Amino acid sequence: MVSAAYYPRTVTVTVPATSANLGPGFDCLGLALDLRNEIAFSPTNDTLAKAGESTRYLISVNGVDAGKVPTNRSNLAIIAAETVFELVGRRPAEIVVRLNNRIPVGSGLGSSSSAIIGGLVAGNALIGGHLTTEDLLQIAVEMEGHPDNVAPAMLGGLVLGVLPDGVHGPAQLITHRWEPPRLKAIVVLPDFHLLTSEARAALPTATDRSDVIFTSSRLGLLLYAMTTGEFDHLRVAMSDRIHQPYRMKIIPGAFDAHHAAYQTGAIGVALSGAGPSLIAFATDNEEAIGRSMRDAFAAAGLGSRTWILNPSALGVDVSILPG
Repeated sequence: MVSAAYYPRTVTVTVPATSANLGPGFDCLGLALDLRNEIAFSPTNDTLAKAGESTRYLISVNGVDAGKVPTNRSNLAIIAAETVFELVGRRPAEIVVRLNNRIPVGSGLGSSSSAIIGGLVAGNALIGGHLTTEDLLQIAVEMEGHPDNVAPAMLGGLVLGVLPDGVHGPAQLITHRWEPPRLKAIVVLPDFHLLTSEARAALPTATDRSDVIFTSSRLGLLLYAMTTGEFDHLRVAMSDRIHQPYRMKIIPGAFDAHHAAYQTGAIGVALSGAGPSLIAFATDNEEAIGRSMRDAFAAAGLGSRTWILNPSALGVDVSILPG
């Protein structure tokens, strides 16, 4: 006989988009933005799955790029929830899953991280919240491979994530979070398909020492500028020689859009994550900056979409409707 357990009627989780790297913070720095995906998990009843039995999922997706989001067990939110159920050793028999997508897929805005964080947090809340935020973030890093998107998606704000060398088992993530800068973020996404694997393949296999010094000094300056409000330093601070020059070469119009943003009044510009989006920061003139970047991509033969966003202090957010 299958035992019964209390489950909430619905757990709804919203997760922010994130912009990783921000120039020199390669694979370690990210910023939450106020564009949010929503994931709702609703058990169809209070029945636990039998030992060895899988949870059944009834998945629907709407919103931006809905056709690109899997509606089967390969969905990252489902994979994440399954990880929680396996660890805790309990699972609902059947869940209705509703995904409302606002973060474009494959954009450099952390769509995969939002799915991972959303699935982990929703799954955990559904079965009683047995895992801590630190537990869930550690799982997320192991799933994603690096903390630059998942950490700000979980915590909000500007987050530095460091993985020390593990001696006994997986390395435990160290994070430091700052309140987000009071700036506008102009994100321009060209109509160019770029897999993260392709963006990584574009990187050199070895890096010159002078390029490492150049980039590490700018990471320090970037953190100083973002956290003190001395934004005049951002133009210098958001340059690097580790990844952006190589990745931008394979995105038509990226260098011209980068230049156009500065010419129109941006105070800092970088590739967002692995691209193909660019993110520009400004205190005013946001519409003109976005238009100039779109024009640069258009000159390279690409259409584009634009979002004018705010950096977000809010990370993952959970609401629970009792059963």
